[in-house]
Amino acid sequence: MDKFLIDTDTASDDAVALIMAHRWQDIEVEAITIVNGNVAVEQGTKNALYTLEVCNASTPVFVGCNKPMLQETVYADWFHGEDGMGNMHYPEPQNKPRSLHAVDVIIDTIKSHPNEITLVTLGPLTNIATALLRAPEIASLVKRCVIMGGAANTVGNVTPAAEYNIWVDPEAAKIVFHSGMTMEMVGWELSRHDAALTPSEMEVITNIGTATARLAMDCNKTAVAASLQIQNAPGLTLADPVAMAIALEPDIITSQGEYFVDVETTGVITRGQTVVDELNVLNQTSNMQVIWSIDTQRWKEILHQCLS
Repeated sequence: MDKFLIDTDTASDDAVALIMAHRWQDIEVEAITIVNGNVAVEQGTKNALYTLEVCNASTPVFVGCNKPMLQETVYADWFHGEDGMGNMHYPEPQNKPRSLHAVDVIIDTIKSHPNEITLVTLGPLTNIATALLRAPEIASLVKRCVIMGGAANTVGNVTPAAEYNIWVDPEAAKIVFHSGMTMEMVGWELSRHDAALTPSEMEVITNIGTATARLAMDCNKTAVAASLQIQNAPGLTLADPVAMAIALEPDIITSQGEYFVDVETTGVITRGQTVVDELNVLNQTSNMQVIWSIDTQRWKEILHQCLS
């Protein structure tokens, strides 16, 4: 069994990614840690626990950092709704989060399973950066770190230059990017264009009829509207599930490469930008596997499989 540790600011697309991880064969999710991001950390915790109940899963959930390292908190209710779940206002989950702090759990889990943990990050990197500052040795103990964040030399989704997860806490992202972990950057652009779910594809998923399929589509109602109206997408963009699909089945990657990637933290209009040195003009050692493209048809097949 491959061991996953998932760090998430659970909103609508995070919820779909959590379903995927819990429905995939040969994956054991050791823990889910919650970070401030799309919604407040308390709401993200509720959303994760509710999603797990729909999955009939009992993975332990741990509350983490409730604000970025230096920046002011900015939530993504414009995309995910006030509750992060498409304004569906689901009932309170029956289960509660565990008492340990997420940062302690991240450190302990990685140390307890050296070179076995696939770390999947679906939100701002505050929890991960804090863990690395406290225990920098864990960087060399992570088998694989799949980061949903950034935009690889392309347009951002919250500013012209930056993707939301990195923009919310660029100082944390910079720490993680320079940590020496074995990392893969899954930029938000991989969920655009042909990877977006068209209205007919969403209807097919809804018609699967499972509780997980209904949750996946219903909780993304505000995300669909934002994708169409703000991002000019052909349908629903699901950045976190695309990253999870890459974590589950790396063979869907069709183009990738190793590069030096840095994070802009001081720019007035470029804060949070992920700068990929594609031509190696800085002559720096590569620190990131950048995913350029995926098999979009296979990504959608994986999603359908997990929701059936």
